[in-house]
Amino acid sequence: MLKFKALFALCIGTLSVSAAANNTITIEDIPKVKSVIQSQVSPSGDYVAFTRSIPRELYVDKNGRNYSNLFVTNAKGEERAFITGKVNLGSIAWSADGQFIYFLGKFDDDKFTKLYRIPFSGGERQVVIALKEKSVSRYQLSPNGKQVAILANPAKDKSEKQLKELGFMAEVYEENLKNKQLFFVDLVASDKAIDPKAVAIDAYVSDISWGKAQDTLLVKTQPTSLIDDQYMKSQWHVFNTASKKVALSIATEGKLGSAELSPDGKYIAIVGAEDKHDPATGRLFLVETKTGKLTDWLPNFMGHVGDIEWANKSNTLHFVANVGTQSYIATIKPGSSDIDVIVENGTFIASNLSVSNSDKTLVTKGHTAKHPNEVFMVRKGKETRVSNSNAWLANKRFAKQETVSFKAEDGTELDGVLVYPLDYKKGKRYPLIMSVHGGPEAHDKDGWVTAYSRPGQMGAARGYAVFYPNYRGSTGKGVAYSKLGQNDYAGEEFNDLVRFKNHLVEMGLVDSKRVGITGGSYGGYASAWGATKLTEHFAASVMFVGIANQTSKFGTTDISNEMHLVHARSYPWEKWQYYLERSPIYWVAQSKTPLLIMHGKDDPRVHPAQSMEMYRYMKVQGKDVRLVYYPGEGHGNRKVAAQYDYSLRLMRWMDNYLIAGKKAMPPYKIDHKANMDAKKKDSK
Repeated sequence: MLKFKALFALCIGTLSVSAAANNTITIEDIPKVKSVIQSQVSPSGDYVAFTRSIPRELYVDKNGRNYSNLFVTNAKGEERAFITGKVNLGSIAWSADGQFIYFLGKFDDDKFTKLYRIPFSGGERQVVIALKEKSVSRYQLSPNGKQVAILANPAKDKSEKQLKELGFMAEVYEENLKNKQLFFVDLVASDKAIDPKAVAIDAYVSDISWGKAQDTLLVKTQPTSLIDDQYMKSQWHVFNTASKKVALSIATEGKLGSAELSPDGKYIAIVGAEDKHDPATGRLFLVETKTGKLTDWLPNFMGHVGDIEWANKSNTLHFVANVGTQSYIATIKPGSSDIDVIVENGTFIASNLSVSNSDKTLVTKGHTAKHPNEVFMVRKGKETRVSNSNAWLANKRFAKQETVSFKAEDGTELDGVLVYPLDYKKGKRYPLIMSVHGGPEAHDKDGWVTAYSRPGQMGAARGYAVFYPNYRGSTGKGVAYSKLGQNDYAGEEFNDLVRFKNHLVEMGLVDSKRVGITGGSYGGYASAWGATKLTEHFAASVMFVGIANQTSKFGTTDISNEMHLVHARSYPWEKWQYYLERSPIYWVAQSKTPLLIMHGKDDPRVHPAQSMEMYRYMKVQGKDVRLVYYPGEGHGNRKVAAQYDYSLRLMRWMDNYLIAGKKAMPPYKIDHKANMDAKKKDSK
């Protein structure tokens, strides 16, 4: 109990950045966590190039997102730094001969993003492609290594800046949109800016994927740059690079993910949706390039397919299968629905597949309950971790973590990830933080579950049980399951949250009077619902970029078409009262749950006004509520200072009500100046 009091005092008062290190995961540890972003195996299969997210130093570095650095490791995990420091680079790829590593980045005085490369044998980075007055946003190297396909937005008219300075800044919403364009450029390293001619494609080009054949490129388009079009109206095409013509357009319905051409060019593997009402990509399709015939390759698959990657020597497709709270890696061949598992379920949570030229080495990212994403190499059926981004985690104690599953009274299977309190004692009841995922077309996996807005091991070290519920409508259990929440906003999907709570109470783990709820986006909606309609079940709530009013949400989001097709299955004007009653603001009068609301001021997905509505309805009715806006942040905080500030406020709110048992709201101020001064003092 003394430990809880000490932690609580630390949280409420000035949080010293020079606090003594300990063997548990604390709030101060979260901004230090590094993770692998992308990994690519060399053609030989002996090396892996990867990018690592490097956090900015709190109270020292200027505001911004994490840095991204380039490293190479071998099969023994012997790591070599290639490009490090306060730089950002991404989209790495090996040259066909393994002599260079290509990447996108901006360095020194670069005004626009350029395509660079660095010799694997050693040497300085070189500019490969620099476009005049525009950034390279995506690229694909041709099979013969002589060309590169590039995606870029058109250059801005120079007069725009001059007119803006003169005060002509009128913004016409969702009109005058510009399409991202496709270019083909010879792959000759030069730092001279070029202005190639765009390929004549009357649409927004969002993705490209080159096959083994030089003349075949997969091109993904959507009608406009609008995110709603990306979600619901994307299409893949087989593009002939010689004739600059579309040879085949692939007809799918609904959301559309990645696509890859088979080595012999006879097939295309696509990750897509079952239909236009399918909430998420996750179906695996096979297309015959000769006829355009599209087949559901794994019909009735009770999970969701993630990343895909063809072998190089045979028509064998590797794929990640996300099933329940786990994942596995398997292979499948055209003409068969039989799968061969090569990385067993529960080994790690996998993504980002990459296969060597010989097919003998598979590389993937993976995370577990004890570390965030790292590089794994798979050879001869054996997986080996070959990166270690956070060696300090080896000295930390981790709370027990496991998947919890049971059936609701209507027979629906429910599961989630439970992190026990550190040093858990059977028979003792603990406070609970329920951390609800967004989407709802998503699901929590039994891997690394700790982040700035997700308490995980940080909460467990403070004496909480932390639970991540996969309520009905979550992914990971097939399409039918992911549709269970449709046309029932905040209905049985959020009643599941009460079922989860009751189950944990019945386990003897949780104190039913000390349960908090938090989450972002749709999880923020759940948190607002928990503070109002379900107020009797939750003693504290933290709502992040969440929904307060379903009628105004529809009119202020950038995904209204997607909302209609895969969530609501209706329009507000068809049943006004229903939409109102499924809005947290409707239930504010009965609320007894203190609510902390946090939101990025530049959020295009859930307008910041949703949080303002929630705050005002609560405030005017005399409820305990606080609203915190983060300028420059969107649908989730991306910059280290905003993330850290969020963590402090989240845990202080929960500590205040669930551990200290206080009735009044905690102070609103966090003394960042004292922390900054302490940081400067420590550095001396």
